[in-house]
Amino acid sequence: MPRLSGARRAEIADPDVQGVMQRLFGDRDPIDEPGTKTGSPGDWWSVMALEPGIFNLLVRRHEWQKSTDRELDPVLRELGILRAGWGRGSQFVFSQHCKVIRGLGVPEEKIQAIPHWQSTNVFSELERLVLAYADDLVLGGGRVPDQRFTDLKARLSEVAILELTFITCTYNMSATLSRALRLEFDDRPEAVSEVPAPTQGES
Repeated sequence: MPRLSGARRAEIADPDVQGVMQRLFGDRDPIDEPGTKTGSPGDWWSVMALEPGIFNLLVRRHEWQKSTDRELDPVLRELGILRAGWGRGSQFVFSQHCKVIRGLGVPEEKIQAIPHWQSTNVFSELERLVLAYADDLVLGGGRVPDQRFTDLKARLSEVAILELTFITCTYNMSATLSRALRLEFDDRPEAVSEVPAPTQGES
C-alpha cells in the first residue's frame, strides 16, 4: 500500500484535477477500483491529488515535455528519463517510459540495453552522450565533466540542453517521490536487509 492514503474522487474540488482523473479513470475512483491502461494501479494520481497545486504542476510538466515547441528530440528526452528512473531505482518511472520510448519507434535492443548502455554499441554517439549526461545528473548529483558539456554544446542547442537537464532532473524527483511514498510499481519491500544467520547446528 502507498504510504499516503490519497484523495478520493468525491473529495476533490479542483475541476482541473477532476478533469484529468476523469480522462485517466473514467467514473472510477482508483482507490477503490485501481488500474490504468499501462497496467499500473494509478495511486500516483490519487496521492498527488492531495495537493492540487502539486498535481497540476505535474500535469503541466507532461504537457510541456510533449509540446511541439520543444527543441529536444523526444527520443533523447526519453533516454534521459529512462536513465533517471533506472539510476534512482524506480520501477515505476523506468517501466512507464520503456513503453513511451517504444512508442517512438526505438528498437527493443536499445530499450533492453538502457541499464548497461556503457558496455553496448547499439546507441549512436549522441545517444551515448545523453545517457552519460543523465548519469552525471542523477548518479553524480549534477557533477558534470567540462568535456561532457563541451561535447553536448557541439551537438545540441543551448535550449535543447536546458530542456534535457530540466526533464531528467524532474524525473529524478518523480522517481524519488515514487520510491519514498511507495507509489505504483515502487510499492515493494526494501531490497537490502540483513539475511539471518543459520541457527546453531545448521550449515
